[in-house]
Amino acid sequence: MAPPLSSWPWASLGIYKYFLLAPLVWKVAQEWTEQGGAPLGSRWLHLLLLFSARGLTYQFWFSYSNMLFLTRRRRVVPDGVDFRQVDHEWDWDNFLVLQTLIGAALVNGPLLLPGLENLRVWDPRGLGIALLLHVGFSEPVFYWAHRALHGAPLFFSQYHAGHHSTPVTQPLTAGFGTPLEALLLTLTMGVPLAGAFLMGAGSVGLVYVHLLTFDYLRSMGYSNVEVISHRVFEAVPPLRYLLYTPTYLSLHHREKDSNFCLFMPLFDLLGGTLNSKSWELQKEIYQGKNDGVPEFVFLAHVVDIMSSMHVPFVLRSISSVPFENRLILLPFWPVALVYMLLMWCCSKTFLVSFYYLRGRLHQTWSVPRHGFQYFIPAAKEGINRQIELAILRADRMGVKVLSLAALNKNEALNGGGILFVDKHPDLRVRVVHGNTLTAAVILNEIPSNTKEVFLTGATSKLGRAIALYLCRKRIRVIMLTMSSERFLKIQREAPAEFQQYLVQVTKYQAAQNCKVSPAFSHPIADQSVVLYRPCMMMCYMMVTLGVQTWLVGKWLSPREQRWAPPGTHFHQFVVPPIIGFRRDCTYGKLAAMRLPKDVQGLGSCEYTMERGVVHACHAGGVVHFLEGWQHHEVGALDVDRIDVVWKAALKHGLTPV
Repeated sequence: MAPPLSSWPWASLGIYKYFLLAPLVWKVAQEWTEQGGAPLGSRWLHLLLLFSARGLTYQFWFSYSNMLFLTRRRRVVPDGVDFRQVDHEWDWDNFLVLQTLIGAALVNGPLLLPGLENLRVWDPRGLGIALLLHVGFSEPVFYWAHRALHGAPLFFSQYHAGHHSTPVTQPLTAGFGTPLEALLLTLTMGVPLAGAFLMGAGSVGLVYVHLLTFDYLRSMGYSNVEVISHRVFEAVPPLRYLLYTPTYLSLHHREKDSNFCLFMPLFDLLGGTLNSKSWELQKEIYQGKNDGVPEFVFLAHVVDIMSSMHVPFVLRSISSVPFENRLILLPFWPVALVYMLLMWCCSKTFLVSFYYLRGRLHQTWSVPRHGFQYFIPAAKEGINRQIELAILRADRMGVKVLSLAALNKNEALNGGGILFVDKHPDLRVRVVHGNTLTAAVILNEIPSNTKEVFLTGATSKLGRAIALYLCRKRIRVIMLTMSSERFLKIQREAPAEFQQYLVQVTKYQAAQNCKVSPAFSHPIADQSVVLYRPCMMMCYMMVTLGVQTWLVGKWLSPREQRWAPPGTHFHQFVVPPIIGFRRDCTYGKLAAMRLPKDVQGLGSCEYTMERGVVHACHAGGVVHFLEGWQHHEVGALDVDRIDVVWKAALKHGLTPV
């Protein structure tokens, strides 16, 4: 049985815990009806507004601290927040629910505090009283209670160890804890307010100012980003003992034997627990001590307006799971639209996220362009300029490999990256489109006994490589293309004895006669490699049902999909992926691979990928880096390297999804 006040009574409710605030909403609705308008003087309304404003304060600091393009140089702990920490802190706002319920009890019935009957908007005397009580009561009480939690091993393990189990502090970490810790914070935060009201100097404004300032300082301390220059503390030395810093709190969080104060290091000084490294370390961090240089960069782009909000600095509960359109994002759509226009006008490539793999820093950068902009002819030059500047920046920094994502390597845009390599022949950074591994992933999903496939996007870089690889396996490839010239060019690349296996068609109707695979076997590509269980199950279902194989490299409309026979499986290498309109068919996801198990600090999902899974072109760049290959992988795919890259990926611990 858990000790009292060590777990939340509504822990099993999940998101439904917010229904605990439903009585307050009901009260506001009643008053609204009775008054015929918004009850601006309603205590219940103010409680709900405070709940929202306080939550937004923590969210503001969370967003700011995770805008790596602004804060990466001043990060206190350079490590990333992983999925374990995200899940651990998922219900960080439990304390806000508790304090709102306590507030509801204090403004109603027998617990009504004196001075709450007729609230003034503002009384400056209350601010002075609250400040005195904070310094004279809240700070010392929190300091000694905090030391007690650390001083008693039993108390620490039962009530405070969970709070310290997160390796990287975040603003949301400030709220994560047990009910006992939340009650301690409620006491230290509430006594100054109660004192002001008991002395007749309370006001609505004081409640807002005091609570939001309290939350603001808590969030700032846990932000893991230095925001106050060391020069300020050098110019005004006493300030060091009046206001803590994120470095100050981070030292406590890691070492656990010093820096116990709430906001004022003065009490650590008086108690003999001030960490001597606090100020020198703060100076070093503010000057960029932890600003590491990545060795691998994945250069992505924004897909659309909705997915632009699927980034680590918006909502962690959204970015830590695979992207899908959610109703909660709709109110933010106009804001995302404005940001899209601003990025189009005046932004440059920016840092989005990072992780560590075998001690090496990997980063994801984003070109400030949305998917539809890549198909605007007038935007082509500007997009290429953005990509070129990113490559040159990576080269100056000492990045080893830069991998191009999706439309950033579009053939019509820059020839799969060859434009930049030809223009800058002395690049030290290796530019990689990653399509070789993408082709390998797709080919390893196809059963080896397949006799015939239907291929759209047949003359693209990937389509060409897949067709040439399959024909060498004596598999008939029905290539949908209107260009006989491009088809013949690809056909001539195949050895003479295999050219007969490449067939051109110009209509989707031709796919109706495509043969199916009658029995199970291993995947086509590199049959010496053992097939992973998820692929085995998929292939088994495909072949036992007599499934036709469509390899989709060009977007298919519902009308085009209807030409596929029932039971068809669509393997996709088209961006964006096609929408599954057919219930009698199955749809594969974009080619992807799971990163090795020793990846560290990964806490956000890459677009629609599952946790720990990245697009195959991202994984291809990672393999290129881990292998230490010195060639650029741009332009046309080398079919002979497909199996080489696949084996290298498996060797380094990357696995098929």
